Amino acid sequence: MNMNTQDLKRDPRAATASATPLVPPVDIFEDSEGIVLRADMPGVAKENLSIDVDGETLTVAGTVTLGEASGLQPVYSEIRVADYRRSFVLGRDLDAGRIEATLRDGVLTLRVPKTEQARPRRIEVKAG
Repeated sequence: MNMNTQDLKRDPRAATASATPLVPPVDIFEDSEGIVLRADMPGVAKENLSIDVDGETLTVAGTVTLGEASGLQPVYSEIRVADYRRSFVLGRDLDAGRIEATLRDGVLTLRVPKTEQARPRRIEVKAG
């Protein structure tokens, strides 16, 4: 494909237009203590990440920033700023007030513990 700078200057918005948020791929694991949710969100910094719980809905959102130089305006850019967003419905047996979150190497890991009532427990049998 042949392109010169005149072609680029005609419509710089074509490559920089904001797109619909991306849905990050997620893996969910369950054990006796709760669930672990891992979402791939490459390029999202901790400062640009939000995790919200509203009722039974858990929403994860993040924005990738490219670190544009101050005072410069892009004429053409093939890399779009990505926005990630995904929501989940939490079951009643999960304790949304005790969610733990870590972000490492572009992977967000959430640990959502089960409520005390939902955890399996062992009943001790006493000799009569």
